[in-house]
Amino acid sequence: MPRLGKHRRLIAAFAAIYVLWGSTYLAIALGVQSIPPFLLMAARSVLAGIILLGLSRSQGTPLPPARAWRHAALGGVLLFAGCHGALAYAERYVPSGLAAIVLATIPFWMVLLQFLGPVGLRPRPASVAALLPGFAGVALITWRGALSTGNSIDPLMIVILLGSAFSWALGSTISRRQTVPVSAICLSGMQLLCGGGLLLVISALAGEWSNFALEQISGLSLAGLVYLTLAGSVLGFTAYVWLLGVVDGPTVATNTFVNPVIAVVLGWSLNGEDLTPTIVAGMALVIGSVVALSRLSSSPLADKKSPRLVGPFRLRYRAREFQSPPRSAGATTAQPANVEP
Repeated sequence: MPRLGKHRRLIAAFAAIYVLWGSTYLAIALGVQSIPPFLLMAARSVLAGIILLGLSRSQGTPLPPARAWRHAALGGVLLFAGCHGALAYAERYVPSGLAAIVLATIPFWMVLLQFLGPVGLRPRPASVAALLPGFAGVALITWRGALSTGNSIDPLMIVILLGSAFSWALGSTISRRQTVPVSAICLSGMQLLCGGGLLLVISALAGEWSNFALEQISGLSLAGLVYLTLAGSVLGFTAYVWLLGVVDGPTVATNTFVNPVIAVVLGWSLNGEDLTPTIVAGMALVIGSVVALSRLSSSPLADKKSPRLVGPFRLRYRAREFQSPPRSAGATTAQPANVEP
């Protein structure tokens, strides 16, 4: 993350995962119009990974050790092959708004995964209750859209989307418990490359290459790919990785509640979609759930003694992340147990 004040860094990072990721569902829908889904996500991940690793190397960062690549591979498989690949596949058959609704279950999965850990590391039950208004809100936001499609939704697609959400939650939970001696930018690039590499293999096994030619890519699909690569992955994912190192996972994952709101606002302002009282009520529930979860968060990874007010959020973060650690000759900066989407 850029060298900004600690509050500004938090605000900028949350803005990236809220606003930029809120528009990626539309970008995916545009991309899969003429690019096969697994190939689309593979190209997005590989290109973004190359950009981030190149940026990291230009800053003088040495090549990561083998142990760091093992951790990155695990995170990349869960986050990009397991989540993004499945999401792009499902968006060929379900509306993007419905996909955003199902992906909003990520914080719920993350809280459940925390309950499987040691007793002292478990969140309070109130954190689960704080998620419920958000689920109600995102359901209201896309309720009309799901009903007005006129097409029945294949239950298998819902199962795939739920698996996509769980894969992202599991990848995030595992990654933030690992300590990897590389920067957030470098780690993000490593995970993107690992996940993108697996997606290329999946794409080939699915037969996508045999019926694909570059000349068939439309301008809209190309624009969607570029946006997914630069805004969604290079900026958004790097912000997400950094946030998981300083804020508890369920609070970071509240982006999945806000993203559908962003999608509705974009549709209303740019695509002439209706902004009904039902949608406004859903937005209120979503925002209320985000604020409640941030206040009720009880992650032991956070510094509970020094809460900081950031806009409407009372986020508890580890102050040491913002301090310059002592460095010995030739040492690389170690990230706190962070890290990832």
